[in-house]
Amino acid sequence: MAVNFSEDEFQLAWTELDEPQLDGWEFFTETTGVKIYRLFHKESGLYEYKVFGSLPGCSPELCADVYMDLNYRKQWDSYVKDLHEKDFNGQKVIYWEVKYPLPLSNRDYVYVRERRDLDMGGRRIWVVLAKSSSVSQCPEKRGVIRVKDYKQSLAIENDGSGDTKVFMNYFDNPGGMIPTWLVNWAAKTGVPAFLTDMKKACCNYSSFCKK
Repeated sequence: MAVNFSEDEFQLAWTELDEPQLDGWEFFTETTGVKIYRLFHKESGLYEYKVFGSLPGCSPELCADVYMDLNYRKQWDSYVKDLHEKDFNGQKVIYWEVKYPLPLSNRDYVYVRERRDLDMGGRRIWVVLAKSSSVSQCPEKRGVIRVKDYKQSLAIENDGSGDTKVFMNYFDNPGGMIPTWLVNWAAKTGVPAFLTDMKKACCNYSSFCKK
């Protein structure tokens, strides 16, 4: 099995729960208890984002289970056109097609991910890392633009009051002829909306599992 992520990458993700690394980052927005910071990438004209917040009323283990469940994601995420995992030569790879509003073309992702449930001196922390992968067995589709530069990390733990403390870092370059201002606007509105949807999904997960 291929090693996709290093120990250092997992370490860097969860330590941001305690000590956010924000040198060079600018504050972007705050809404519903979620703070978002961004870092400009000159090469693409796009921003990388860091998100700090909480999911009230949801345990971190439940959040991690919901986040990893691709079949359930297809139920609660209205932007999913196609989402599945395949095994290529011993490596699990995820294919994800995202619906875009007309006249924009849909985007798709081919990526690898890994989840680790950590015990750090008695603290239980869940970390999920994901990044683009180039797999020849997943050719590009006609009319769909392949996102080739994508990464995301998620670290969560109990905040001490029963809620989930969240850190997320992500970047993707959707390519195509989308104005950068539109991409950045979507990030500003999309992250809080995604966390809100995640909370709803966590509340309904037990019902989904019983079906």
